[in-house]
Amino acid sequence: MAKINDYYQKKQLMEKLSEELRQLEQDQALKRELEFEDKVRELMTEYSKTPKDVLQVLAAIDPSIAGGKAEAASSGRAKRPLKTYKNPHTGEVVQTRGGNHKTLNEWREQYGKDAVQGWQEA
Repeated sequence: MAKINDYYQKKQLMEKLSEELRQLEQDQALKRELEFEDKVRELMTEYSKTPKDVLQVLAAIDPSIAGGKAEAASSGRAKRPLKTYKNPHTGEVVQTRGGNHKTLNEWREQYGKDAVQGWQEA
């Protein structure tokens, strides 16, 4: 019985999606966007350009759209500074951006927090 229930649920879902698709196809704004997309694709074919080429041209026109990754990274919090600690007893060097480093924590337990803080290099 589970299969027949699954079948009818999927059939109802498909009918609902079909109706939503029919409504979208009647939307004038969507029709204009699809027409624009077709024209852009025609131009790309006519000039033998890839989507990447088009994005480069658009980025030259409006630099704010150049590489969403770079923009997202710059809009976030700044990276913590890289800190370097050198253990004078062993000569071991640890570089970290955070204070919760395994080796640093071991050193703090063994030598004390203030001593380890003094090992930070400028």
